[in-house]
Amino acid sequence: MAGERQRYVGADERRVRLGLRQRLAGFVRAESPEEVADSLVALHGSDPATVPLAVGARLADPGRTVPETERALYEDRSLVRMHGMRHTVFVFPAGLTAVVHASTGITVAARERASLLKDMAAAGAPDAAWLKEVEESTLAALARRGQATASELAEDEPRLRERFVYAAGKSYEGTHTVSTRLLRVLGVEGRVVRGRPLGSWTSSQFRWAVAPAHPELDVAQAQASLLGRWLAVCGPATEADLKWWTGWRVTEVRRALAAIGARAVALDEGTGYVTAEDEGPVSDPGEPWAALLPALDPTAMGWQLRDWYLAPGLRPALFDYSGNVGPTVWWNGRVIGGWAQRSDGEIVWRLLDTEGVGRAAEEAIRAEASRLRGWVGDTRVTPRFRTPLEKELV
Repeated sequence: MAGERQRYVGADERRVRLGLRQRLAGFVRAESPEEVADSLVALHGSDPATVPLAVGARLADPGRTVPETERALYEDRSLVRMHGMRHTVFVFPAGLTAVVHASTGITVAARERASLLKDMAAAGAPDAAWLKEVEESTLAALARRGQATASELAEDEPRLRERFVYAAGKSYEGTHTVSTRLLRVLGVEGRVVRGRPLGSWTSSQFRWAVAPAHPELDVAQAQASLLGRWLAVCGPATEADLKWWTGWRVTEVRRALAAIGARAVALDEGTGYVTAEDEGPVSDPGEPWAALLPALDPTAMGWQLRDWYLAPGLRPALFDYSGNVGPTVWWNGRVIGGWAQRSDGEIVWRLLDTEGVGRAAEEAIRAEASRLRGWVGDTRVTPRFRTPLEKELV
């Protein structure tokens, strides 16, 4: 890659790529949740409402967003909600779970298990051998039940109710149950996954299920596979973007880039990378588009360096203090405002960047708001991570 002449890819072309490959332009919208997930590689799942809202924004016919997403997640299991990059919960295509586990999960899982055992030992809780017994008993109970909540599993394995104090004497001291920490560890290890929620599609209380079986893959090969999939959707991207999205070390990012034969291009931020098949320019089809994307949408959160689609001055209103993005309004590949849903169901929005935004844009945004209100129906959506503009609009 070094020494090659680099083609310049400007912000305009990157925005065109974004609209096409992220399924946001109206003429490239998808037919199913599986098609959306396959196109995006991963959908953020830490806020339960994000997945249906992200899917609905990209479906040609959003009217069946909820039943189709639930079918894919809980009946066909063609989509799987599990821990992935940066120890975050995502929804992945089922065929990608082995790649995610090998490329990102194994390292994080080892840290999580070591942290649990360290916290239990510091609190004088039972040891690793005891925890192993509880773990095996819990997995057996879950296999018998099919799906179960932590409380239901504790009926079969009462030791899950064991409590211990962590960070004793510090400002963030707290008490954990074994079930909370153990199920989290098993999730990162790829042994259990989130199942159907207890309530509606906005509920944050989930059942657990045994993870689908998948082959054990070579770590380096899995990392190359995952990076290639992501770069095909989100390229060009910088090393900083790749390191941030994957949570890998720089050496791992560079090894994966070399393995897939990535090509260097020049970006406003410096050197970026595309797949070997994606060096050529992408022309603008000339069809403007608008979108209302939810909090934590994978497009808004797809890159660490975001100035090419999100003006820095908009960030204080659209992000919370931890860096989580709220609901955003898009016009032709850039964020221009935010939206919220009020208690009566009305979808309200505000433009924060009006450069190049005229009547056509406002009409398109209004149509998207109506489209969203139409399929959400009586459901009320409040983002898990509230942002200043979203709270103000509500």
